[in-house]
Amino acid sequence: MQRVKSFLKENTMLIALIVAVILFQILIVAAGKGSFLKPQNVSNIIAQNSYVVILATGMLLCILTGGNIDLSVGAVVALVGAVAGTMIINMHMNVYLTIITCILVGTGIGAIQAYCIAYIGIPPFIVTLGGMLLWRGIAQVILNGMTLAPYPPEYLRYFTSFLPKTDNNAFLLAVTLVVAAIICIAVVVISVTGRAKKIKKGYTVGSLSVLLTKLAVISAAIMYFAYLLGNYKGYPVVLILVAIVVLAYSYFTRNTVPGRYLYAMGGNAKAARLSGINTKKMLFFAYTNMGFLCAIAALVCIARFNSSAPSLGDMYELDAIGACFIGGASAYGGVGTVGGAVIGAIFMGIMNNGMSILGVDANWQKAVKGFIVVAAVALDVITKRKVKS
Repeated sequence: MQRVKSFLKENTMLIALIVAVILFQILIVAAGKGSFLKPQNVSNIIAQNSYVVILATGMLLCILTGGNIDLSVGAVVALVGAVAGTMIINMHMNVYLTIITCILVGTGIGAIQAYCIAYIGIPPFIVTLGGMLLWRGIAQVILNGMTLAPYPPEYLRYFTSFLPKTDNNAFLLAVTLVVAAIICIAVVVISVTGRAKKIKKGYTVGSLSVLLTKLAVISAAIMYFAYLLGNYKGYPVVLILVAIVVLAYSYFTRNTVPGRYLYAMGGNAKAARLSGINTKKMLFFAYTNMGFLCAIAALVCIARFNSSAPSLGDMYELDAIGACFIGGASAYGGVGTVGGAVIGAIFMGIMNNGMSILGVDANWQKAVKGFIVVAAVALDVITKRKVKS
């Protein structure tokens, strides 16, 4: 019984995600509006929420430092998109040069805000609130209130195409499933060997049967997900980009010294500083990195919309923050994982997509999302209070 409770506690959001998918599938089929899990819709969910996953990954690092957030991410996305549109569409500049320039612009903006936060000592809320207005205003000045479109195919192919490229449907499905099987094997090997290493070092580990059950469910989900994609156009290139970002930052936060420093800061910033951690440097890194990931998200967004608009990035900061808190990040900092943020982002994406298919009013969709975010933070606060008592 204790093992079941522990499993449910550790995988609450994953279970909620599965329940949400099943619920929307039942409701949409019952409403006669097709299927929620049809291949094209699954591919659309990936395209619609790739930017949320990227931004949530960066936002998590900010939250880990002590519950800090970045309110300027949507405005930075808009500004980087405006720069990209001006360079590619208006000035007909080289695509690669534009991508590099956009990444530098986003990283530079992040560094400016990070310096104000880490070394001048201005609260992150104030700096990023000002940035939200400043960068949005500059983006509108650059675009002069107009939308730039369309982007050339040589740019779009890096973010909107699919792999493998083939017209043979049977071959496409076979390759997609083989890749998924390799991923499943890698996940199983990494999980089992990781558990063995923890046992060797004397750490307390969970039940092997629970781990194997979890791996079986994850592997089945991956294979089914690949089957759906294989019946459409294959793996979206943007999915590969998102996977690289998630894996890189997951490794960074879990297996590197600077990554553990972020958790130490959130646990107790004063103790971390007294123990020799350069907290200013880590804070500077977190917010500079946020600017870098804003640039990546902007490049993805403008390709998806095939345009640069003054309204690009509107409310993106709330999507990223909400994904982190729904995924288990603590409002006080020091607690949270990249995997949790990804699950939170997918959960929000599924809610948006499912409610849209069912024809739920956009205002009610916002209300539901707001309720979920508040509920997630409330659960964190109540849990912390019980632990303290």
